[in-house]
Amino acid sequence: MQLLSKARTLAALKGQLQHARVLPQAAFSTTRWQQEPAACLALVRARLGDVELIVRSSAASEDSACTSMAGRFLSVPHVKTDAELSTAIDQVIASYAPGDPARDEVLVQPMLQQVLRSGVAFNTDPNTGAPYRVINYSEGADTSVVTGGKGGATHVHVPGAPLVGSPELAPILALVDELESLFNGVPLDIEFAVCDDELSSGSTSLVLLQARPLILKLEREPLEALQGRLHQIEQKLIQGMRPHPFLHGRATVYGVMPDWNPAEIIGVRPRPLALSLYRELITDATWAYQRHNYGYKNLRSFPLLLHFHGLPYIDVRVSFNSFIPRDIDGSLADRLVDYYIDRLVATPNLHDKVEFEIVFSCYSLDLPQRLEALAEAGFSASERSRIADSLRQLTNRIINQESGLWRADRDKLETLVRRREETLAADLEPVNRIYWLLEDCKRYGTLPFAGLARAGFIAVQMLRSLVSVGVLSPQDYDAFMASLNTVSGQLTRDMQALPRTTFLAKYGHLRPGTYDILSPRYDEAPDHYFNWSPGAAEGAQPGKADFALGLKQMRDIARLLQEHGLETDVVGLFDFLQAGIELREYAKFLFTRNLSDALSLMRQVGEQYGFSSDDLSFADIRDFYELHGASTDIRALLAQSIARGRQRYAETTHTWLPPLITRPEDVWGFRLADAEPNFITQNSIVAPVVSHQDPERLANAIVAIPSADPGFDWLFSHPIAGLITAYGGANSHMAIRAGELGLPAVIGTGEFLFEKWSRARRLAIDCAAKRVEPLT
Repeated sequence: MQLLSKARTLAALKGQLQHARVLPQAAFSTTRWQQEPAACLALVRARLGDVELIVRSSAASEDSACTSMAGRFLSVPHVKTDAELSTAIDQVIASYAPGDPARDEVLVQPMLQQVLRSGVAFNTDPNTGAPYRVINYSEGADTSVVTGGKGGATHVHVPGAPLVGSPELAPILALVDELESLFNGVPLDIEFAVCDDELSSGSTSLVLLQARPLILKLEREPLEALQGRLHQIEQKLIQGMRPHPFLHGRATVYGVMPDWNPAEIIGVRPRPLALSLYRELITDATWAYQRHNYGYKNLRSFPLLLHFHGLPYIDVRVSFNSFIPRDIDGSLADRLVDYYIDRLVATPNLHDKVEFEIVFSCYSLDLPQRLEALAEAGFSASERSRIADSLRQLTNRIINQESGLWRADRDKLETLVRRREETLAADLEPVNRIYWLLEDCKRYGTLPFAGLARAGFIAVQMLRSLVSVGVLSPQDYDAFMASLNTVSGQLTRDMQALPRTTFLAKYGHLRPGTYDILSPRYDEAPDHYFNWSPGAAEGAQPGKADFALGLKQMRDIARLLQEHGLETDVVGLFDFLQAGIELREYAKFLFTRNLSDALSLMRQVGEQYGFSSDDLSFADIRDFYELHGASTDIRALLAQSIARGRQRYAETTHTWLPPLITRPEDVWGFRLADAEPNFITQNSIVAPVVSHQDPERLANAIVAIPSADPGFDWLFSHPIAGLITAYGGANSHMAIRAGELGLPAVIGTGEFLFEKWSRARRLAIDCAAKRVEPLT
């Protein structure tokens, strides 16, 4: 069977399907309507009767093998009278302009009644080319929710795997399998609706509304290749989720957002060099040294991050163990870790908020109240008191005015600055400079940064607790945060005050993708990032706000500090709060100098031996270490490293896993969290952000629109660079169009991220890594 026009495909399928029914129809060409309108109206009533109708498009150009034109043309629902029907047909034909009257058709069908759910299904994921079943659906009678990009749930399933937890999707998956078989395995875009059996005619509640070609930019991967890869991942998960003799907790889960969240920092599909750098500098060992130094459990032999065919995940049991104070052991530590993991599994939407909402990792002024949640889980009053005492002791060691652990980390940053200058000035080969820049980055950069980041977290937790206990108002909290002198704020002010050369000498090492060799530094593409026109940066950021405590607030805080046994005074506490937050940003600013310089040197080495930056993005940092530590054929070693990385990254880009893996079988099917954006294509772009309401600035910009509605199709007549939408699913109209055009797009960000990203001056979007980064 072949895919034809919308009307002809549905006509061919009527009576042929076991798992769905096709509605009756009346179809005719534009030419026939223009020549015989009365006969066309009579045809409609003869075939469909006196029922409410929908007039749908079936243009010749709508569903070809080269372009889907999904949602491009008009459909008119809820048509009742012949006069309304005539008007609706004219409206649909007008949307074809200029069209092909002899081949363009109009499709008229009964209006669906008692719709329970509706949506769109793919038999292939258009972003990876892998044969995942992707079902984007919504509950309720509105069949335009998904196709119009207004929301809906997304379920991902691998053919042949058991369907767990969503029995309502079984008939839809069966229909996808049936259609794939009928159309000889071509990629398909399928629209469907499920109606109430008791109130709608027919033997099945599933209705096929459309089947058309799904336009892919990637070659479709064989199912066997995907199944083999997922089986390997499943076996790795089975092994990792077993009890471990040196870890508390009976099992683990894996997530892309907890702790040192790779999804935010390197993306969910980083290239091999970025992934290996992140592991080398932080998640293999540095993270654990810092936690142990600050009074937590010793996890120094445990890597925090694992990857499944290149997709990075945090081992959450290892992470939660590392937040247990070192003096809590035995069954209490076991029960704490199990409690944390059970709570995360029960509330997976908290996977990016575990330290604030799930884990108790420091003492704060509202900790006794927060620990009451443990009482409901069976922890006794003495156990809760022991936890509080341990966290109080740990926190005091960190915030102490004279000997706070963060102070030593702050001082290490001076060593990092000095040694970087010495390394760059020394008579060293580039490969040796790379080695020492990265080794110093670990010892004097990311290690103290990890400590200062922990201090920064405790500072924010303490500040939030001051709001929680009623001493500070939310406005006070905002005022304090606005009063801070962070690197980001200083950069904006320096942009206005410093000469271009001086500014780039200070900030030129920064790049949107900190670990990404393909991301240009500020000083490599300054005009790409900044508008140097006089006055262009004016008003970019308001002046630094003042913050002051009232006398009563100071007295209340002093009393609370004493009551809770925190060994600092009010001035010392707020000095810590300020230093903790500011130094976290400053430490990152400094250690990224070493990292950015090392990336530039890697590119220099690559050029010397005939490798581009794109080639090197597939290399492994351990092979650059080998160049320092051994005499070898540099070109051959890098070529082998790049070849291995390319092969693995090809598997990475064809693999889709849930953001939180709670069971080994999750690899075979999962439901995406409602707030997880959909990244369309595997392309990347850095561009200014504009509203769709500003048409004069659309060229070469990332356009922000509220939904993925077909009414925004006019945007594609402009040379836009990318797209973000507040609402929309993986199968929505804009997702299909963006995939068809190879346009990097982030569909369905949710209100919070849309508000954040649409207000940014520029965005860096990396769809393959599923990463979005606002730029200053």
